[in-house]
Amino acid sequence: MAAVVTDDAVEASLDAITRWNPRINAYTAVLADRARAPIERAGPLRGLPFAAKNLFDIAGLTTIAGSKIERDRPPATRDAVLIERLEAAGAVLVGALNMDEYAYGFTTENSHDGPTRNPHDPSRIAGGSSGGSGAAVAAGTVPLALASDTNGSIRVPASVCGVFGLKPTFGRLTRRGTYPFVTSLDHLGPLASSAAIAARAYDAMQGPDPDDPGCAQRAIEPTIASLDESIASLRIGTLGGWFARNAGPDARAAAARVATALGAKDVVSFDDAEAARAAAFVVTNSQGAALHLDDLRTRPQDFEPLSRDRFLAGALLPAAWVARAQRVRRAAAANAAKLFEHFDVLVAPATPCAAFAIGTEWLELDGRRVPARANMGVLTQPISAIGLPVMTVPIFGATSGDDAHLPIGVQLIAAPWREAVVLRVAHALEMRGIAVAKPAAW
Repeated sequence: MAAVVTDDAVEASLDAITRWNPRINAYTAVLADRARAPIERAGPLRGLPFAAKNLFDIAGLTTIAGSKIERDRPPATRDAVLIERLEAAGAVLVGALNMDEYAYGFTTENSHDGPTRNPHDPSRIAGGSSGGSGAAVAAGTVPLALASDTNGSIRVPASVCGVFGLKPTFGRLTRRGTYPFVTSLDHLGPLASSAAIAARAYDAMQGPDPDDPGCAQRAIEPTIASLDESIASLRIGTLGGWFARNAGPDARAAAARVATALGAKDVVSFDDAEAARAAAFVVTNSQGAALHLDDLRTRPQDFEPLSRDRFLAGALLPAAWVARAQRVRRAAAANAAKLFEHFDVLVAPATPCAAFAIGTEWLELDGRRVPARANMGVLTQPISAIGLPVMTVPIFGATSGDDAHLPIGVQLIAAPWREAVVLRVAHALEMRGIAVAKPAAW
């Protein structure tokens, strides 16, 4: 198991940010003075540098959420609760990270702060909306970054940047002190350079929060103690159907490699995947728009055009559609629960392809020409809609042709509250050399 980093890592992290950030544009703020403050640190994460997507409140910084409009707001007066919990465990915050405006995107091609670039190939996307978080870890500037996932925004950057990403069960981690996107879909979680670091961070962030009505008031359930336990008895299957049709050959190859390593011979179908994704679109558009109605009326020119147009469309959706979408989500969750009567973990590709070039407009997917940005979440949205815990693991060597140097990720999906299981499987794959977050070369 990887050892926790010491205080010496902070200077190495700040130096790496200085070298890497002009190349990848992952950071919107660097907190060198705060990171170097002479504070006694103790705990399981002592001295571990981390950074946070800029929708997390950071005392003294304005929480911009990737937007132009929020820059007019006053600075935050305290840190987000998850930042406080990581620092209480000894971690050291070193910066804030770039993202898609208001977390509405899958590529972090931000027109206000510029695009974040993939450390493995700066001509390519870093994924989104937590692209800054994925790129920061992949470049080796930090071993841990905080991110959010509404429709796939932890898992897509984890996949295309080649790092580990944990989307916990919906409601597992408090969201207090973060800028919301879609209140009934928003998850928070870590991107990390190893499964062990993700587990330690997740354990430190767990716990009830009576001041967050969206947080499950559930006791801490540590995962680090079980990380090295055998996975031999786990029932593991592979998701086919939607998850095979909408994955390119490289994505299918990565998932097959993981399935083979885990001895997963059964292929099963989640028949509600397409409907769950459609429901996620409707809920995202409508709830996301509701947060921005005043600014859409008074400052439409200050939104990114693509975000503005989607929010405007969401504001016009009939309430009956939204109510129906929520019913579809509940039915899909109930049907997915039946799969976990037979399996502990389900394997699926995380993205349909590896990172594409910045500015790409179209993908070929399942014999169709589809919008590139929206469809990077085609394999993550159905799972977001029903709130299941997912660990994305990085696979190198499964891609081919012009993408052969790039990573691609695989999702490990479990029943609600079984984060310990997906972390344990991810760690086992890492120890076997199947899933390894290789730092990007300069």
